[in-house]
Amino acid sequence: MSARTRELFSLILVGVLVGTAFASVYIARQEVVSTESLSYALFFLGLYVAAHVVTRITVPHADPYLLPMAGLLTGIGLTEIYRLDEDEAFRQGLWIVIGLAAFAGTLLALRRDYRRLESYKYLFGLGALVLLALPAMPFIGRTVNGARLWVELGPVRFQPGEFAKICLIVFLAGYLREKREVLAQARLKDLGPLLFIWGGAMAVLVLTNDLGGGLLYFGVFLAMLYVATAQIWFVVAGAAMFVGGAALVYTQVGRVAERVRMWLDPWSDADGGGYQTIQSIYAIANGHFGGTGFGQGTFTDADGNQLIPYVSTDFIYSALAQELGLVGISAFLLVYMLFAARGFRIAMLAQDGFSKLLAVGLTFCFTLQTFIIVGGIVRIIPLTGITLPFVSYGGSSIVANFVLLAGLLLVSNRANERLGA
Repeated sequence: MSARTRELFSLILVGVLVGTAFASVYIARQEVVSTESLSYALFFLGLYVAAHVVTRITVPHADPYLLPMAGLLTGIGLTEIYRLDEDEAFRQGLWIVIGLAAFAGTLLALRRDYRRLESYKYLFGLGALVLLALPAMPFIGRTVNGARLWVELGPVRFQPGEFAKICLIVFLAGYLREKREVLAQARLKDLGPLLFIWGGAMAVLVLTNDLGGGLLYFGVFLAMLYVATAQIWFVVAGAAMFVGGAALVYTQVGRVAERVRMWLDPWSDADGGGYQTIQSIYAIANGHFGGTGFGQGTFTDADGNQLIPYVSTDFIYSALAQELGLVGISAFLLVYMLFAARGFRIAMLAQDGFSKLLAVGLTFCFTLQTFIIVGGIVRIIPLTGITLPFVSYGGSSIVANFVLLAGLLLVSNRANERLGA
């Protein structure tokens, strides 16, 4: 059986699972299975079959499991968002359509040789800085929940930082591939452009209060630098810089100090800063071992007010943990682990340095972002406001992650084609 045929069969299975999940929500609400629930599943399956056709044409040798896993994650997320807010689910569905269009466009545009992106690495680096700085601009920048992450242009509002991370990964992959041998000597003239781009990104992230993004970019920077140079002292120095920088920010930025305090003891301010975290923990605990089932969780009080603010964005993991239970949410996290494993396998199979670094950067970014948001919700680390990839409500995140997925498939296709797979 060919790779693309396996991909198609996997997508059909995903469609059945999503249809079952939608039917569960309808049964919980109306005690009947409506044809509307089946139409949602068929529409969802149709979108991914169309994406499959594009992959069959453009990347016939690519990994056959990444697209179905992305489909499963978006399907679970869309079902849970629909269960929480039908209007948001409709908008999320539109963003999934746009994301799949971006996915197809990326594959079609770069199917001949994505490595030509390396020639424009400095433009990508500067582009990342511009995208990160846009929310700090007057008139167009918007502050939401304490962080200035949004840009509003007329009726359109988006997070440019979601696309900046991809630009930065392309820059790092190109620059580190070119300079990996001399970087081990730590000459300033070689480290200068790297530190300029990285330092500029960190400064903008601090100014916009996007501390979750700062941690994500810092982690990706260190991971790619280590893979390129195999110098452990880079990681040690980076960790020391992170600890020192975190301590400085903790003493100077009140929002960070508040987040750390609520991480250590949310019950010290149960009706204020710790409210979200406490309600999130209660929601997860209420799921027990087997979960309440789709559509049967409790997320509103008797007056219809949400118990967990921003539940469809920052805290959708808590909603899923309640309705899926320990067993279901463990399987859900396993999908992320398998996605990461397939991504790193692609990096190992890649033949050239740019492709290896690109695959590592994209995969590590996806994995670290998942850890940051899930770790914050379950109180492993302080809570940050980044999205859960493919699952949380948010158009910018959905589109950016589909572009990330396309990048991995492009690298995978070239690696497998050269190996004769």
